[in-house]
Amino acid sequence: MGETGREALLAFAEELRRLRQLAGGPSLNTLVAVAARRGRPLARSTLSDKLNAKSLPDWDFVTGYLGACVAYAEQAGTRLPADLTDPARWETAYWRLRDAARADGRRAVAPTDRDRPAPAGTPPPQPDGRTPEFVPRQLPAAVRHFAGRSAALATLTALLAEPAGPPGTVPISTICGTAGVGKTTLAVHWAHQVTDRFPDGQLYVNLRGYDPDAPALAPAEAVAGFLEALAVPPERIPVGLASQAALYRSLLADRRMLVLLDNARDADQVRPLLPSSPGCLVLVTSRNQLPGLVTAEGARPLLLDLLSPAQGRELLSRRLGAVRVAAEPQAVDRIVAAAAGLPLALAIVAARAATHPDFPLARLAAELTATRGALDAFSDGEAGSDVRAVLSWSYRGLDPVAAGLFRALGTHPGPDVSVAAAASLAALSTAEVRRPLAVLTRANLLTEHTPGRYTLHDLLRAYAVESALQTDSAGLRRAALGRLLDHYLHTAYAAALLLHRHRDDIDLPAARPGATVVEPADRDEAWAWLAAEHRALLAAIDLAAEHGWPTHAWQLAWSVNTYLDRVGAWPDQSRVQEVALRAATAAVDRDGQARAHRNRAVACLRLGAYDEAHDHLERSRHLYAELGDRVGGGRTELNLGILAERQGDHRRALEHAQRAHRLFEAAGHAQGQANALNNIGWYHIQLGDHARALDYCGRALTQQQQTGNRYWEAHAWDSLGYAHHHLGRHREAIDCYRHALALWRETGERYFEAITLMHLGDSQQAAAEPDAARVAWRHALEVLDRLGHPDAAQVRERLTGPPAPQ
Repeated sequence: MGETGREALLAFAEELRRLRQLAGGPSLNTLVAVAARRGRPLARSTLSDKLNAKSLPDWDFVTGYLGACVAYAEQAGTRLPADLTDPARWETAYWRLRDAARADGRRAVAPTDRDRPAPAGTPPPQPDGRTPEFVPRQLPAAVRHFAGRSAALATLTALLAEPAGPPGTVPISTICGTAGVGKTTLAVHWAHQVTDRFPDGQLYVNLRGYDPDAPALAPAEAVAGFLEALAVPPERIPVGLASQAALYRSLLADRRMLVLLDNARDADQVRPLLPSSPGCLVLVTSRNQLPGLVTAEGARPLLLDLLSPAQGRELLSRRLGAVRVAAEPQAVDRIVAAAAGLPLALAIVAARAATHPDFPLARLAAELTATRGALDAFSDGEAGSDVRAVLSWSYRGLDPVAAGLFRALGTHPGPDVSVAAAASLAALSTAEVRRPLAVLTRANLLTEHTPGRYTLHDLLRAYAVESALQTDSAGLRRAALGRLLDHYLHTAYAAALLLHRHRDDIDLPAARPGATVVEPADRDEAWAWLAAEHRALLAAIDLAAEHGWPTHAWQLAWSVNTYLDRVGAWPDQSRVQEVALRAATAAVDRDGQARAHRNRAVACLRLGAYDEAHDHLERSRHLYAELGDRVGGGRTELNLGILAERQGDHRRALEHAQRAHRLFEAAGHAQGQANALNNIGWYHIQLGDHARALDYCGRALTQQQQTGNRYWEAHAWDSLGYAHHHLGRHREAIDCYRHALALWRETGERYFEAITLMHLGDSQQAAAEPDAARVAWRHALEVLDRLGHPDAAQVRERLTGPPAPQ
């Protein structure tokens, strides 16, 4: 292989790294979307030969895929193409190189199922010859100054030496103890020490069993998070906990994985998350002893006690240095006693002492002893009292701005908080809020787990909420919540219009002074922001509905609808539109109700719940009629037409599309008229009138190009291609489909991209181009398989059946 090929590989890998950083994380959906918007579209098929629910592709995986191309080229003695950034050439090169290598009798590592190429950083092949899969590594970072717990560590390690249990069982250890005793720290520290014993990966979830300000994580949500970590896209996650848990257990079958379930509330929350593979091991941390798991599942309980005075001194010595601790042994003993042996409390004291190296430890011990109190929400004997003493003392050392921000952060509902959201809570600019964020981080009252995103330990969150209730008036607390919701609503709305600028506008309430509104510069930034804030946005919708902000709730759900639909997060889309509907009803907002009914129907259509979709669409249609909103009514008629088509009634679908056109025409809505014309043409194709369809779809294309609606222009190109195909004009059809594909990839629409690819393959097959047809069908199948869509069966038949007659 020449240097040109190697340089191109390195350049492309570096481009993937840059795109990953730009996208804000390893999400494959985000990576592909950002790549497309940067003019570097990545076909999903160029990422894997046969993606399935067990793969976790990110840029490391892609680099491994490229490595497979190199291996094939070297084995077959073939040069790589110079331009590896062209997805079409890359895909063609891959298959040609693989076939050449296999034909030569030398099989390289192929990226298929269990034996695809191991990306950078994955373990070497196992003794049995199996190439390990790219593994999830979800463990949080371990504490650097871990101290003590030698007996507990030995107990956990002994689990590894025990013989395997009966088939279908998994070894479990429950680590129980009071708040702040270090259960999570111990579990994470030990888990990192034994990662080599679990080569298939480590899964982690915080179950929030004792969060004072938010409900415990539902098992279904936890399982869904694990399925996403195992590369099951959101839209393919089944509805219902039983189905989700069954898929999860299936994916872990025959794997050796460590599962850490942190902060569990009770055994019922844990059971759906237990795998059934003896090669796995489960750690559960909880303030409850979880006797049900011990009795029914044979879990090994490990009760974690407070640190002994010697262990407390060891912890302080590691954090502050042996010399400083040895110089004031009595002060150290007083600090350890006041902290009640809680590692979290000692860490906060140590942070204060480290920040002020000139403070005598005796002074710190005196201040700590003088502020003893009780943290009732986390009280368990004297330990809770001492925790509050530490937190109160550390909190009182903050300047007023940092203290105010700390109190406000207890309001935030999401898994983590961005700089802009924190600024909105505190009514500061993003530049101003960075200093108090840094102060809180240095004081161990806040953790910056990734650059620019912060988390709050549940014990600290409880204290923040309690402090806000004691210090801030109800009006001040509600104002902070209002600014936070304004931040999410106005930013999400701006991002939504960048993704789909032809959506009908809604009238937002004015943002309050002090709320930070992020204005994404382009579609790339809009998509990246929505992806990063996905979970926080869903939580904000619930928070708005629960705390008397119904307009914010339904408008925020409306603003995220396009994003959720295009990434295929249809269960999330359905749930938030249900919340939106309740909120709009509570606000007696008929426009909001009509929109929420229609958006909920779209999610139901995607999920195949046709009866439910029909009910929501009929309610939406009646509401729009009462409001005299012809545009809303026209859009609902289009959706009713799509529903009728899905149910096989093309004549009824045509009637709905014709009614939609009349409504749009009466409203003078050009873009809606173009949409309806295309649908009318499409239904004429389904009814066999292809020549008439060309007229309608051609008019739709012209009007869409005039209005600049790229998304619906893609629909028109696909419809025209389909009509040409049925008229035997295969070259014209292929040209139309290629126009449509470019636009689908530009807009991030995955499902319709797959449908156009299927149509393209059909026309290429009819045009005597069987190799090109198979490439198109293979691309379509990969997309549909990842979406979990039943249309995949049609494509699979094309790939496995006999060649179509010419």
